[in-house]
Amino acid sequence: MDPIIFRIPGTNFALHWYGLMMALGIILAGYIAEWGVRRRGENPEYVWDLMLWAVPAGVIGARLWYVANDILGGNKYFLQEPMRIIKTWEGGLHFYGAILGGAIAGLIYMRIRNLDARLFLDVASPAFLIAQAFVRPANFINQELYGQPTNLPWGISIDAAHRIGPWTDLARFPVEATRFHPTFAYEILWNLLAAGILAWVTLEFTKRYKPGSIFAGWLILEGVGRELIEFFRPDQPRIPGTDISITRIAAGVMVIAGIITLLIQYEIIRLPFLGSGPDSYQISSKQKKKKK
Repeated sequence: MDPIIFRIPGTNFALHWYGLMMALGIILAGYIAEWGVRRRGENPEYVWDLMLWAVPAGVIGARLWYVANDILGGNKYFLQEPMRIIKTWEGGLHFYGAILGGAIAGLIYMRIRNLDARLFLDVASPAFLIAQAFVRPANFINQELYGQPTNLPWGISIDAAHRIGPWTDLARFPVEATRFHPTFAYEILWNLLAAGILAWVTLEFTKRYKPGSIFAGWLILEGVGRELIEFFRPDQPRIPGTDISITRIAAGVMVIAGIITLLIQYEIIRLPFLGSGPDSYQISSKQKKKKK
């Protein structure tokens, strides 16, 4: 299947399946977050205003993370040709960078509007996972994010042009007989499972969990999932001299941060300089006036 849906003749503009599915995934995440914000009594219009800040910053963050990941892995591609950093249409975005960039811009917006960041992070957490799962089939179209060769019945074929080493040797790994782990599919399944867990906790324990707990759960589930999937991701840059990918380190930090956050929130551990946080969400004064 061609990764390009159509190209305008005489120009460099082309609509890619990845770009289309990413745009649709962002919109889907917005509607999920809107429902969650409304359910908690906050003004859902803030979701779309926030996304005007978070989405562009997320694209920038996704690109910068990808570039930094590539450089730290020992590659000199972007150092030798720095102008290619801005050529996002050539491919190269990283989900963690998108989350980090979007979160920074979103937190700035919420601070300006005096909104409860815990509320928006909690409703965004399952939305992140579902949107990420929605976009991943584009990786199949692009023939990327696959793992090692496998004899499992769900292995997929990868064309010679999209092979990475050491599987470019077609004499040893012929196209007709070699199948690879569809790691993007593993991530889809994990993300949907994690989103289901967070949604179940949200609906089943609405009045019992503390603000920020769902986001902490996302940190743990996203981190654990990525740690597992990284075993099947030979394409990820490694720290020079090791078999540890930079993404795996980031995922590990997420898991630890999520666990510590929950332990502090529920006062299983107590730190004198850090409180457990509020027991309920803070609704904006604008929304409170609407209810009167």
